[in-house]
Amino acid sequence: MIELSHIDKSYQLDTNPVPVLHDISLSVSDGEYLSIMGPSGSGKSTLMNIIGCLDMPTAGTYLLDGMDVGKMSENKLADIRATKIGFVFQNFELLPKESALSNVVLPLMYAKVPRKERRDIAEAALERVGLKDRVNHLPNQLSGGQKQRVAIARAIINKPSIILADEPTGALDQKSGAEIMDLFSELNESGITIIMITHDANIAKHAQKTIHIIDGRIIKAEEVENEDPSKA
Repeated sequence: MIELSHIDKSYQLDTNPVPVLHDISLSVSDGEYLSIMGPSGSGKSTLMNIIGCLDMPTAGTYLLDGMDVGKMSENKLADIRATKIGFVFQNFELLPKESALSNVVLPLMYAKVPRKERRDIAEAALERVGLKDRVNHLPNQLSGGQKQRVAIARAIINKPSIILADEPTGALDQKSGAEIMDLFSELNESGITIIMITHDANIAKHAQKTIHIIDGRIIKAEEVENEDPSKA
């Protein structure tokens, strides 16, 4: 599904290029659950942005389902982000003045789903994440774990084949974090490919495989299968 080959990424600071990623090669199969570990500043979020078609590499090739992302138009990239990839962020990224339902509906509006269908689809997504009774609550009326569930409902609303999660438990307490990880496992078992960034080894263990990135380089190229976290 995902094939990165010799990816480099640099940003321009004044007249000087600042390298962030170096010679990244990575394959992710359909239905895989992968965690990417690394300290702050290691380049893992930049790598996630490239995988999510939010940013382009400076060099190298990114194939998504066999298609060269670097040759896609902006409209095609936007369509992929809207339909094929769901995003979950550490700080939820919810609209504070909109209800849980309205936050979840947003991707359906961008996908031009008819108005009369949106509410039913969004309610079903919220029910799937255990928030059937919170559809009309504003974000400030929800706990951190509930906010992340709303974010996950929004991420899955267009039935993406890939979910990219950037530190999805970073703003949560331990109990809420464990519940969110259980939800990710359920989504993966339903066939969704999940790629998750984390700096927490205990969170990474929920994935099937883990790679480590430091200073913009993958330092553990072998994708060693993780232990079952319930047995850790």
